[in-house]
Amino acid sequence: MADAAATGAETGEVEALRFRLGFFKLVVRDLPAMERFYCDTFGFAVSNRVVLPGLEESMLNLPGQPFTLVLFHHTDGRAVTVGNGHGPVGLTTADLDAAAARAIAHGARPLHGPHELPGARLTFLLDPEGHEIELIQRTGTAG
Repeated sequence: MADAAATGAETGEVEALRFRLGFFKLVVRDLPAMERFYCDTFGFAVSNRVVLPGLEESMLNLPGQPFTLVLFHHTDGRAVTVGNGHGPVGLTTADLDAAAARAIAHGARPLHGPHELPGARLTFLLDPEGHEIELIQRTGTAG
C-alpha cells in the first residue's frame, strides 16, 4: 500500500500547479427559477452564461469573491434527480437566523438545525429543487 503522505518532490509538483477551488456545479431542472433563488436569496450575481447544444450554464458569484456556483441545465429533456453523493453548498453569514428565514421566504425548506457548535452555529436547508445548503455563522473561537 502506498504511503498517503506526498514526498517533497510530489509536494513541489503540486504546489507548482497552483490548484485553487474554482467552482461548485449543481445540475438543475429549472435554470431561470434556480438562478432567481440564488441571486435573490443570497446576493449572487450572474457573471457569465454558456449556451451550447444540449446544455445551458449560469455562472454565479458573490460580490468580491472568486468562487463560482455554476447552475447546469440539460436542454435535451432528460430527468434530473438530486442524489446524496455530494455535500451541501456551504455559505457563511453574519446572522444565521435571518439568513435561514430569508432562504425559507424564497422557497427553501428547513432540513435540520440550527446546531450550536464551539465557535459556530449552523443550519441545513434544501433549495427549491432539493439541493442541500449549509449556512454557518461564526460565533467566536472554538473551545
